[in-house]
Amino acid sequence: MPSSKAAAGPGVLDALSLAVEVADGLGVSTVRDTHLALVDRVHGVVDRPLGRASSLPGRAHRAVASGVYAGLGAGLRAAGRGLDTAAASRLDARVGRRLDDHPRGRLLRAAVNGLIGDRLADERPRWAIPMAVRVDGRDVDLTSEAVRAAYPTATGRIVVFLHGLCEDESSWRRRRDVRGTTYAEGLADRGWTPVMLRANTGLTLRANGAALTAVLQRLTQAWPVPVERIALVGHSMGGLVVRAAADVVDDSDDRWVDRVTDVVTLGTPHLGSPVAGGVGAGSRALARLPEAAALGRILDWRSVGVHDLVHGLAHDVPPLPHARYRLVAATLTRSPRHPVGAVLGDTLVRLPSAYGRGRSGELFPDADVLHVGGAGHLDLLNHPRVHEALLDWLR
Repeated sequence: MPSSKAAAGPGVLDALSLAVEVADGLGVSTVRDTHLALVDRVHGVVDRPLGRASSLPGRAHRAVASGVYAGLGAGLRAAGRGLDTAAASRLDARVGRRLDDHPRGRLLRAAVNGLIGDRLADERPRWAIPMAVRVDGRDVDLTSEAVRAAYPTATGRIVVFLHGLCEDESSWRRRRDVRGTTYAEGLADRGWTPVMLRANTGLTLRANGAALTAVLQRLTQAWPVPVERIALVGHSMGGLVVRAAADVVDDSDDRWVDRVTDVVTLGTPHLGSPVAGGVGAGSRALARLPEAAALGRILDWRSVGVHDLVHGLAHDVPPLPHARYRLVAATLTRSPRHPVGAVLGDTLVRLPSAYGRGRSGELFPDADVLHVGGAGHLDLLNHPRVHEALLDWLR
């Protein structure tokens, strides 16, 4: 049974309000600061040899420009407050549907949560996505009655799918029109019951790990039949959240973690992503030049979830006690030894990180590994070779 909490999600006016906030916080302020830094640079060069009198045009230029930008910012903030008031009064229910009522709206919400989800949780809670089990685009209440209604043909084997950064549960259907199936559908034919999760990927890995533990504990307690096996499949950040969950499991007698027999990670940056690190390095480099500092702040407008991808998870996070680990890595080139594939990996994650192999050793020395050549990061969401491997691993 879908949860009624979905109705509390953002609507059209919430989306417009957030767009106005971004336009003010990033658009106007970035243009303003870059403009004024250029004014200071130009007039600093011109005024120095010509003396104090020549600085008047520069000061006038700065004053006029600052006033214009201040007016634009004030207007945008007033518009944002008006939109927030209208949204709170439920006017948006008459203007249009909730974002979660449409697949594109759900994708937009997932992407925004990945980019600034930590800020949304504090400042715009209606936008923030709670960790939840999803069926037909809606949250499922984790009560016995609701879970039974959502999974009328439940089996004792549960395979849980957790997406990556800026994704949602529908991401697992990537290129289904071409492939003709998905991992979930293939495993359902083998007697597994697929469970799709959605999470706010802008939160820290530890916060999402704790949320995942809570959801899986409640899910297994409410499951209509005795749970025999649990398999966890995580794409990209989803694999890190699975690991983080293992670090916050309680000591109760009936734990979901004791039923986990398999963990599959697809393109997971166990030891970090060079792209995530490059964003931070780019921000620091731009900050050194006043004319570019505002552009650097755009790069800094990223969530703690993105920050966590820089280094992945440390070696002190233990593996799940009874699980067999299967690690999938992709490279753009067919051979992982090709220079392009070795450097770029799948564009976001390099092979050693996906395998958890670093200078200090291996995170999963007994894991099964699979390399998928000629594939990008998102291709791992629905790839024939991965599909075949999943059917073999999860017998």
